[in-house]
Formats: sequence, C-alpha cells, structure tokens
Amino acid sequence: MDSSAADLDFHAAGALLDWLAELGADEAIGDGPVNRYEFKPEVRNAAAPPPAAPPVGAEADPVAVAKAAAAGAVNLETLAEIQSAYDLCDLKRGARNFVFADGNPEARVMILGEAPGREEDLEGRPFVGRAGQLLDRMFAAIGLARTAHHGGEALYITNVMPWRPPQNREPDAAEIAMMLPFVARHVEFVNPDLIVLMGNISCAAALGQRGILRLRGKWTEAFGRPAMPMTHPAYLLRNPAAKREAWADLLEIRARMQEMP
Repeated sequence: MDSSAADLDFHAAGALLDWLAELGADEAIGDGPVNRYEFKPEVRNAAAPPPAAPPVGAEADPVAVAKAAAAGAVNLETLAEIQSAYDLCDLKRGARNFVFADGNPEARVMILGEAPGREEDLEGRPFVGRAGQLLDRMFAAIGLARTAHHGGEALYITNVMPWRPPQNREPDAAEIAMMLPFVARHVEFVNPDLIVLMGNISCAAALGQRGILRLRGKWTEAFGRPAMPMTHPAYLLRNPAAKREAWADLLEIRARMQEMP
C-alpha cells in the first residue's frame, strides 16, 4: 500500500472515501490487479446433500397398464386371465366374481352390456337376472340365442365392466377408461358382424356419448363395426311402454343381418 495513504488521519481518510463514492466507486479493491473475466469453477460445499431423487415406484397410469396388458392377450382365454389379474380397478376389491362373457364366441352378434348386477356377480355370468331373462326372450324373437351352436343364430354377451359396482352404481369415467382396452381386444377376438350397445354405459365406452333414448334405433359404428344402441332390458322392466321401440330396434338388427353375406 502507498505510504501516503497509510499516513492519512481519520478525518482525511473519511473525506477521501466520500470523494471516491461521488466518483462512483462502490467496492474496495486490493493492491494487485484482478482479472474479472477469468473463469473460476464453482466450489460446492462437500457437506451439502445431493438433490432429491424422483420417488421410486411412482403411481402407474391405469389406462396405459390396461393397454399393455390387453395387447399381451393372444386369444379369449388369455384375455380373461389377464383382465381378471388386473388390479388397478377398485371395483375388483368389492366384487365376488369376475364376469367375463357368455354365449358363443362364433356369434355374428355381440352384445355389450354395462356391468354385472347382484345375480351376475353371484353366478359369474352376464345377464342372468330378470334383465337377462328379458334379453334372452327379446333376441329369441328374432331367432338368436346365447345357447345356439351355429354362429348365425348365436349371441355372444359381455359387459364393459367385469366387476359389479357397489350398490349397482354407474361406473365412473376413470373406471370405464381403464376397461376400454380390454373391451376393444375382446371385440377383436370375437370379430362379430355387428354389436348391440345395451344402455348408456356401453354407449359411453364405445361411442364416447351418452343419452340412450336419443341414440337408440340409429345405426352407428363402434370398434370398426356396425353398432345398434338399444335401451337396457332393466330400463324396459321399469318402462314397459318402451318395449315397442325395443322391438323396432330388434327388427333393424334382423334386417341388417339378412343383408350381410
């Protein structure tokens, strides 16, 4: 340091600092030059904890898991095994049985229902309660039955949901979404000529639409095949007057089958 600066008294030193501040000096500097453009690597505190790792086993996407699982099926038997082992749907925990399907897989007509009820949950087959008995009578009137051996006279029946919702509530959108990959694979293996969408939940899954009273009776397409939305037999039991419209829908199905090779 310059000896003249060291000889300054207190008041002189204070005046010098005030003058330097007026000139714009805002930091102290040492006697030697400093290269402020020189790169100096950051020195980390060795004791600092490492950054937190992402949580292990993050929650899986149920729909993505369902898609991957369904893609692994090679036939109806393996699809049933894979779907029954799927554990991300909470409905499985409260159901007594896994309800997969009934009827002849060679059938030209596939019925897609909504979800098992009490009787279906107990028996492990779809449409076996009062609504199922009415369904059998309805399709018998146009010459179709789940017990028929010939594909042209047979029915194949399944549901969107294979497990009974508690108190027979409607499945929610998330539950429908996680079952949809299995339904699509199911249709692929059965390969029906046409599909009957029984009720609102079936239309929500296959068409992305609700409003069965508006949709019924009009041909549409589901899973790449002709599809006819119909009111659910349970609705017909509560509203017998609607059976006339259901009969008209059945006649449409019979006429469409007669047109097909």
